[in-house]
Amino acid sequence: MELSPDSITLVDLGIVRLNATVVYSWVVLAVLVVGSALITRRLTVGPQVSRWQSALEALVSILRSQIADMTQQNPDRYLPFIGTLFLFIAVSNLLAIIPGFSSPVSSVSTTAALAFCVFIAVPVYGVMARGLKDYLRAYIQPTFIMLPLNILSELSRTLALAIRLFGNALSGDILVAILIVIVPLFVPIVMQLFGLVIGLIQAYIFAILATVFIASATRD
Repeated sequence: MELSPDSITLVDLGIVRLNATVVYSWVVLAVLVVGSALITRRLTVGPQVSRWQSALEALVSILRSQIADMTQQNPDRYLPFIGTLFLFIAVSNLLAIIPGFSSPVSSVSTTAALAFCVFIAVPVYGVMARGLKDYLRAYIQPTFIMLPLNILSELSRTLALAIRLFGNALSGDILVAILIVIVPLFVPIVMQLFGLVIGLIQAYIFAILATVFIASATRD
């Protein structure tokens, strides 16, 4: 049984070879794009709204509240980025309940890419909020000799962000695989449902950590 989608080749045309990580990532993106289009095409204002719109509004409200609490700033600036991270990870883990589908988050290349996005977003938001000179000055605080340590801190927390998400996803897959071998009937089903909850928690934690990193970069 292959636990990492990187080792599963779904499309092999000789020159072009696509593994499950790439294909399933496209599937998740397609679900997000199509789902967003369907939910938002008939937005209404008033007491009678669709259940999907209500769920979407609740999710946006929760994300805005969390971002505002963490950053003490207007959350609308960060909501598109943080919300996209959360939705991609959450939908990837939710789709894992489909037989044959392997979550892209189970691949270290995907988690590394997500962490790299955070690594790039932190200085971008920091410079936008504080200016280039003031942002770069933070790397030499309280003294100039802290520069290499501060740079190492940026790199190490990005690596930790990627490894944490990958480790949590992989450990869940391994646990389910072991239970399928030992108890092949009801226990794996319960663990799959439990895994969905854990997947949502993983998405929430990743989004919160990204928000914390951005908040630290944007504050004076």
